[in-house]
Amino acid sequence: MTDTYRQPGVVLTDRRFTVPLDHDNPSGETIELYAREVVAWDKADRDLPWLLYLQGGPGFGANRFVGKPAWLGRALEDYRVLLLDQRGTGASTPANRQTLPLRGGPAEQADHLTRFRSDSIVRDCEVIRPQVTGGARWTVLGQSFGGFCTVAYLSMAPEGLDTALITGGLPSLDAHADDVYRAAYPRVERKVAAHYARYPRDVERARRIADHLLTHDVVLPNGYRFTVEAFQSLGLMLGSGDGSHRLHYLLEDAFVPTPSGPRLSDAFQEQAQALLSFAGHPLYALVHEAIYAQDARPTAWSAERVRSEFPQFDAAKALAGEEPVLFTGETVHPWMFDCDPALRPLRETAELLAARTDWTPLYDPARLAANEVPAAAAVYHDDMYVDTAHSLATARAVRGLRTWVTDEFEHDGVRTGGPRVLDRLLALARDEV
Repeated sequence: MTDTYRQPGVVLTDRRFTVPLDHDNPSGETIELYAREVVAWDKADRDLPWLLYLQGGPGFGANRFVGKPAWLGRALEDYRVLLLDQRGTGASTPANRQTLPLRGGPAEQADHLTRFRSDSIVRDCEVIRPQVTGGARWTVLGQSFGGFCTVAYLSMAPEGLDTALITGGLPSLDAHADDVYRAAYPRVERKVAAHYARYPRDVERARRIADHLLTHDVVLPNGYRFTVEAFQSLGLMLGSGDGSHRLHYLLEDAFVPTPSGPRLSDAFQEQAQALLSFAGHPLYALVHEAIYAQDARPTAWSAERVRSEFPQFDAAKALAGEEPVLFTGETVHPWMFDCDPALRPLRETAELLAARTDWTPLYDPARLAANEVPAAAAVYHDDMYVDTAHSLATARAVRGLRTWVTDEFEHDGVRTGGPRVLDRLLALARDEV
């Protein structure tokens, strides 16, 4: 059963699909996938080619657009679009602290979660493609982790693709998580320095908040233990186009006077908990480092271990001297499973995933080197989330893939640049520039 309805300028149809939980056992347990079909209202009766959108993450459902903002309006000029909630996210069969105990204990939960990486997502797409397109190839637009999935698609099932478009999501084909984070921390430090150069008073504001958190036990309204490391992790915002400005507005009025002295305001705490909580996307924390795992080496809390190589990120040491407190970026740490109520029940599951040594390869270098699918990728200069050098090395390894390297946008350029970014990629893929 499908529901069809209208929004300004578009016709939407809810679609649901059944796919195997384990594609190596197609007759076994199944899960449900949800996707939203979008078509321009004046083209609803036309036979249009399909564009599949793969959201960034891991762990996020597809955008819930109203109308046709950002890149979607440009896509709807040429395509009928399918916004897929990847397995475990959004309205697809969920994987979270409430549902995972149905699998059994932490060991069973960890085994279950090994099936939520890009290889399984690609195989999901190939199950649903014939039902959507009647067997025709489709164009895939992959943002961030969706781009990782698109490279896996080119490795595993290029016969399903008409065109591959990637924005801020060309992964290294062979880097271990340690390599990823060893490259990431210096990028994050540059983004923090740029933020403080733009907003110099934020240096003292951040130091004051960090000092307060080191000397007070703060629990946010949702039960999140707000530590100084959690505060530093708000630097995740600095990789988006407007993130520096949003971080500044958060910091500028953090304290209010109380009978017990200055305290973090309710308004500040409310905003902080919305930014810190994984309740809406727990898979991001659970399998984030696993998206880089491809061999017998465990990830072993890579971001936490590698951070020790960069002592400038130690807030206590910064406060003991005159150094600014550095924010961190797209990293997941074991303390998050102690602080966040949405993750606490899953701490042992996360430990088992971090220790796992039976990861399988996600990419096929030989097949990518022989690629025949028209492909184009936007690579953002000094992207905070995805290393530019890693992306360009992969671009050279994929036959025929054309890149647009730009510093006009940050990692979320497909949102902020919208039609311009998609236009450029389509022109590159079609060999029009």
